[in-house]
Amino acid sequence: QVQLVESGGGLVQPGGSLRLSCAASGSIFSIYHMGWFRQAPGKQRELVAAITTGGGTFYTDSVKGRFTISRDNAKNTVYLQMNSLSAEDTAVYYCAGDASFSLSRWRAITNIGSWGHGTQVTVSS
Repeated sequence: QVQLVESGGGLVQPGGSLRLSCAASGSIFSIYHMGWFRQAPGKQRELVAAITTGGGTFYTDSVKGRFTISRDNAKNTVYLQMNSLSAEDTAVYYCAGDASFSLSRWRAITNIGSWGHGTQVTVSS
C-alpha cells in the first residue's frame, strides 16, 4: 500500500482558491490511480475528482470547471487546484489511491486501498 499525506487546506474566502497536495510514499506511485474525496459535516463522503495512471480525469458535477486534478509522478504527488470556492465546498478533503480503478466502485467508495488522514477546507467570509 502507498502512504498518503495531504496538505494545503485552510480557511479561504468565497471566490478564493486553494491547492491541495497529496504526497505519496512507500510504493510505486505511478501505478496508482488517485482521487480526492470530501466529507462535509453531516454528509456522506463523496468522490470529488480522480486521475488514472494514464492521465484520464473524472470530476463530480458540482466541481466541473472549478477544480483541476493533476499528478506529478516524478514528485509522487497528486494535486487538486480549487478555484471559485463557495461555502458548499467546505469539507475535510481526503486523498486516496488504488492500483485498480472503476468509476462506479470509486463513486461508491468501495475497496479503495490507501487513504490519507484528510485536510480541512473551510470557505467562509
